[in-house]
Amino acid sequence: MFELTLGCPQALVEAAADALSDELEALSVSVEDADADSPAEQALYGEPGLPPPQAGWERSTLRALFETEAEATQAVTLLMAQAWTKGLALIAMAPVADEDWVRLTQSQFVPVQITPSFWIVPTWHEPPKDAQRVIRLDPGLAFGTGSHPTTRMCLRWIAQHADTRQPWTRVLDYGCGSGILAIAAALHGAGEVDAVDIDPAAVQSSQDNAQANGVSLRCGLPDQAAGTYPLVLANILASPLKLLAPLLCGHLEAAGRLVMAGILERQAEELRSAYAPWIDLEVTDLEDGWILMTGARRSA
Repeated sequence: MFELTLGCPQALVEAAADALSDELEALSVSVEDADADSPAEQALYGEPGLPPPQAGWERSTLRALFETEAEATQAVTLLMAQAWTKGLALIAMAPVADEDWVRLTQSQFVPVQITPSFWIVPTWHEPPKDAQRVIRLDPGLAFGTGSHPTTRMCLRWIAQHADTRQPWTRVLDYGCGSGILAIAAALHGAGEVDAVDIDPAAVQSSQDNAQANGVSLRCGLPDQAAGTYPLVLANILASPLKLLAPLLCGHLEAAGRLVMAGILERQAEELRSAYAPWIDLEVTDLEDGWILMTGARRSA
């Protein structure tokens, strides 16, 4: 394969990337900050739930992969011949060494420790010898591999509370993603576990992951959640969690526990206010600026 590297001003990034991928049939196109790792580097992405501070970097680097040198040469020749590409600059065109891309990708995902005895382990790794409970989970389309702080905090809570309370007869995982929280609840002794999501791909992912881990989940769209539960899990983001307050609390039985994540430290008071009619939420865990909020539904 050959990699074509171009310098590109912000105004041309979208059009040039589209031309490379669509008309010139690049195998892949990536966009990077041309000033990365320098004093001129600019942060592009803001905090979750907020718009980015700007549309793009002032100067970007486009990298496009082609099967052969001839295809890469033809692509850059045709692209640079267009009147609208003034300001685009060819930086390099070079062969790319063959890689075992599957092995390289797998090397980036390692077992994740939740507690000393509870681990999330990709299928290409052996579980640690001290692991008593293991979720086998590979990266996929749906959110939730155990690598994000919000997921780890929810999993920690499940592991720490499963053996200290009455068994959870029913559990609702609302916004289940990969199904990792629902699977964890099932592995820790929960009875009936409902895993729901608005994304059909997440529903399918949860079903597949549950089967791979030997547990039974009832997976479906949100309207499948029915009745009340002693435990409701919701790892989403603060904005939808605020809107979902009446619905999630409506699924909690009296004294039922709500466990929520996807919340930044600065958003704690907003969530407390949204859930105040039903629950007194507390911050019970903190990691990398994210918090876990939990509470029990007050009796009527």
